[in-house]
Amino acid sequence: MLALLASGSSRSSSNNKLAESENSAQNSSNMSWGTELWDQNDNLAIHTNRGIDALDKYANFLRDRVAIETEYAGKLRRLVKNYQPKKKEEEDNEFTSMQAFRNLLKEVGDLAGQREVVSESLQLQIIAGVTLLSKTLREERKKCLSDGANLQHNLTTQLSSLDRAKRNYEKAYRDSEKAVDSYKRADMDLNLSRAEVERYKNVMTAKIQQSDDAKNEYANQLQKTNNLQQQHFSMLLPAVLNRLQELDEKRTRGFREFIVGAADVESSVAPIIARCMEGIVKAGESINEKEDTFKVIERYQSGFTPPIDIPFEDLSNSVKDSAQDSTYTYPLPTPTTRGGTLGAIKLKKRVGIFNLFGSNKQRQIIEACITMKNSLTADGQKEDFSDQPPNQRRKKLQAKIAELTQNIAQETKARDGLMKMKIVYEANSSLGNPMTVEGQLNESEHKLEKLKVDLKKYQDFLEKACQVPVATSSPQATRNQLQNGHRTSRHSNGSADDHHDDGDDQPDDAGSLSRSDSEDNVAQIQNGHNNNNNGSSASPESGLGTSHTSLPGSGQGSANENAIGEDTYYETEVETLNPLGTCRALYPFEASSEGSIPMSEGEELQVIEIDQGDGWTRVRRANNSNGWDEGFVPTSYIECTLYA
Repeated sequence: MLALLASGSSRSSSNNKLAESENSAQNSSNMSWGTELWDQNDNLAIHTNRGIDALDKYANFLRDRVAIETEYAGKLRRLVKNYQPKKKEEEDNEFTSMQAFRNLLKEVGDLAGQREVVSESLQLQIIAGVTLLSKTLREERKKCLSDGANLQHNLTTQLSSLDRAKRNYEKAYRDSEKAVDSYKRADMDLNLSRAEVERYKNVMTAKIQQSDDAKNEYANQLQKTNNLQQQHFSMLLPAVLNRLQELDEKRTRGFREFIVGAADVESSVAPIIARCMEGIVKAGESINEKEDTFKVIERYQSGFTPPIDIPFEDLSNSVKDSAQDSTYTYPLPTPTTRGGTLGAIKLKKRVGIFNLFGSNKQRQIIEACITMKNSLTADGQKEDFSDQPPNQRRKKLQAKIAELTQNIAQETKARDGLMKMKIVYEANSSLGNPMTVEGQLNESEHKLEKLKVDLKKYQDFLEKACQVPVATSSPQATRNQLQNGHRTSRHSNGSADDHHDDGDDQPDDAGSLSRSDSEDNVAQIQNGHNNNNNGSSASPESGLGTSHTSLPGSGQGSANENAIGEDTYYETEVETLNPLGTCRALYPFEASSEGSIPMSEGEELQVIEIDQGDGWTRVRRANNSNGWDEGFVPTSYIECTLYA
């Protein structure tokens, strides 16, 4: 029951509100400024002026908003431009996180475009309309006020004429009254002659006539004034006020339309902005940490196995071998640095006083070094990428093969197009001369043949790389073995016995020279070690200085090999490498192993070889005693600044 009463009361209240709104609308349609505000002309003029000022204020608001939108869009675009991946960061684009970030930048750029659309739409549609409406309203208001002022001037003029006619009538009436009184006194005065009485009578008659004329003029002006006043307040002035009312209503209606239009402009780009937000969310959801982890493994996996345990070296068993001419020998320094660039190795031919390096094996190794130097590409890498770890080498070869295959396909299409063009020219000589295509066709054939040769060469490289077994130790492991006393003993027959593994002194399984050997040779130079066959130290008599390293295969040979002046020997001179940049020591470091150099905190050094993943960077410093000190320092102990 209560619910029914409540529902009934709510219906009745809603009906009452609807009726009131309808009545108010009907009453407002019947009301006009001309009838209701006939005496508020000045206030209406002030009101309409304030209304137009409010419209101009809204236009200024829109202009400021357009400026903000434009500035916001411009800053968004600059933000996107500043955070675009640099060319040196393109290799990281394969990670899902970087791809998501690029998609985010794209969506933000689209957002900037939508803000520009809002700015342009507000400028062209809303602001232009508001400005035009304001100008039109001001002109119409000025005209209405001018018409109202003219009507008021006419009414005021008529009222002035009426007032003047009334004053004339009042004066003429008073004069006529005086003239009548004077005539009556003269007529009753017996002392006056008839002529004088007649004169007073004529004056009275003239004054009465003037009074009658003034009265008629006053009546006439009064009638004109009443007619004009009635017309003024019933027709003329209401028309002007109604025009002002229409003007104000037009302004109000335009205000409403412009506000709604500005909202529509914003709403029109809302779906696109929503799609941009969806794109950003989608980009964020596309990030896959497992996939990125796998790609990191694919990029940096070298294929090396962790180093094996360092075996125990029993020095008591090697005393006899040492007595027989044991020596520490190291492989030939690699002509490439850790970054894959060509090391500054200069081959110098000298006449051997003791013929220490006259073996054929030595010449073969030196020739291999020269061949290796000639096979480097323009960017300092080997043509077959043999200076790369096994996995990375295979990937680079596969990428090169894919690039060559694509180039061959493109060049084949170009050649086929030239052949078709030549056939068409031969069929119809008016279209062109076939000989003009012949040169291009020959050049295309030559280029295609060269690409096929390169493809076959890199396919052979890949086949060999797949056949080569994976190395059992990394360069860092080799370095660790050398630093822990890895030693080979060379006997009189020229063979080498390794006390720590089953290998011999031949080159590694990949047929290339180890980079770590070069590092250890540098360490030998810095620490004053020179291992020749006689076990002597580095001295001028031996022909070896601190800036030279001996080559393998220089063990004690036959008497013919040791004959003085019978043959020549070669030695390698390590030249100063060009620095890749500079570094500053963040912490002090004490060199505790061969190949490393100490440094103090804040010391400035030159970087000659960057870290290749083993945690060590090759640096050098100027030394007043012997020129340069070179060696390795921990990468985490320094702050590097590489040259561009």
